[in-house]
Amino acid sequence: MKERSKNFTTISSVPIERLYTPGDISEVDYARDLNDPGHFPYTRGIHPTMYRGRLWTMRQFSGFGTPEETNKRYKFLLEHGQTGLSVAFDFPTLMGIDADQEKAAGEVGKCGVNVSTLSDMETIFAGIPLDQVTTSMTINGPASVLLAMYLVVAEKQGVSWDKVGGTVQNDLLKEFIAQNSYAFPPDPSMRVVVDMIEFCTKEVPKWNTVSISGYHIREAGSTAAQELAFTLADGIAYVQACIERGMKVDDFAPRLSFFFDAHNDFFEEIAKFRAARRMWARIMKERFHTDNERSLALRFHTQTAGCSLTAQQPYNNVVRTTVQALSAILGGTQSLHTNAWDETLALPTEQAAMTALRTQQILATESGVTNTVDPLAGSYFVEALTNAIEKEAYDYIQKIDDMGGMVQAVKLNYPQQEIADASYRYQRQVDTREKIVVGVNDFKLSKDPPMETLKISEGARVEQSKRIAAVKKKRDAGQVAKTLVALKDAAENNKNIMYPLCDCVRAYATLNEMMETLKGVFGEYHDPGIF
Repeated sequence: MKERSKNFTTISSVPIERLYTPGDISEVDYARDLNDPGHFPYTRGIHPTMYRGRLWTMRQFSGFGTPEETNKRYKFLLEHGQTGLSVAFDFPTLMGIDADQEKAAGEVGKCGVNVSTLSDMETIFAGIPLDQVTTSMTINGPASVLLAMYLVVAEKQGVSWDKVGGTVQNDLLKEFIAQNSYAFPPDPSMRVVVDMIEFCTKEVPKWNTVSISGYHIREAGSTAAQELAFTLADGIAYVQACIERGMKVDDFAPRLSFFFDAHNDFFEEIAKFRAARRMWARIMKERFHTDNERSLALRFHTQTAGCSLTAQQPYNNVVRTTVQALSAILGGTQSLHTNAWDETLALPTEQAAMTALRTQQILATESGVTNTVDPLAGSYFVEALTNAIEKEAYDYIQKIDDMGGMVQAVKLNYPQQEIADASYRYQRQVDTREKIVVGVNDFKLSKDPPMETLKISEGARVEQSKRIAAVKKKRDAGQVAKTLVALKDAAENNKNIMYPLCDCVRAYATLNEMMETLKGVFGEYHDPGIF
């Protein structure tokens, strides 16, 4: 029978054969390449029982408008079965800008919650005990400031830092590669990341100090193998920098976590997750000479692919998200966020957020996929695809090593250019209908039905500006100035900046005041652009 196409490929253009047989995985050795779950190289999962023992954390990414509105949404999600919080910050916060600044106009609260002072963070977590939930914060350039705020909120709740659990993204290398919400140039950015890892290793032992993120790399248009390679290369750079600081690898590596995208190609994503665990285990063992199981085991959060959501026929996004979430589960994720159907149009409504959470709960309790560990292991196709993605990713890492590591590769714009080229290739495939996107280039409707979306008014900026003014009127200006001088001194004299940052936060210094103090020492990064 004639086939539908001359060439079958994954969404990343990896060729797919008609049939896979034992000959395609003849070189796979079970003990060496797979092994049982919970055993090196962790291809089949990092825990022996996986979801038979404990389900993944259901951590919906949320936050919008004012701190009061976000606090209300968090309590709604927790009441309906969410098991962890994940804070979305607005663009001014991501860039270290206070809500009352002119540059913040039109953006306050629009893509997440606004945080300008400790007062905002106190409001966000009011009535939410920080020793009873774990919180993930998607923040990078100002990550050190937001972590300091979170820890001081815990103090004010009477929660000691050794009981605080969660993750701060804090992946500055990824910002230069893909997302562009950076603050300082690459070298001082690396210094700040290491300061945070060193600080948390000593003071906040349950905190995941970096969420090494492939998500934004994939959202920028990378292939699956590029996402995997550039993410692990970032991880290598952070580990190496910490060792050069004088830290022992097993003191900090167990608290490193990863963050991946779950895109539309079901089997490619599963293969990517399995390859990620195997590669990281071998990298840590062979490159950094550790046999500590907690340092070897790659733990990761997954978010379904925002870039795959379509404004056309948006209810189709429920199906896309379900398929993507299932790939993450079968790939062995430890934490999962499912996008809402309306997120390509606006921040999710309460109903859309509930449906996204229910998607996870149905997969967990009704589908049966949690009853056995890594059920696709041994599939000729899955194992062959895992090997193929792994090989391509290692080739990229070797190129980056030859350049002198990821920091140097970023300065040379290497990963940025690779992602741009991959993004262009995929868009051409969509434009020529080589790749089908339902509702966009095929199966189209003449008119989409109307949809109610969440709208954030400019009132959020007005309210936040009033709050900042009230904080500045009430605080001790002399104490604020004193703490900012101490922060500048720490930055200039290579002291760990986290301790003076916590003092600045306690004095109610604003986000921008702290960031500008650091920029005065470290400088500010401007994208050179690539063509």
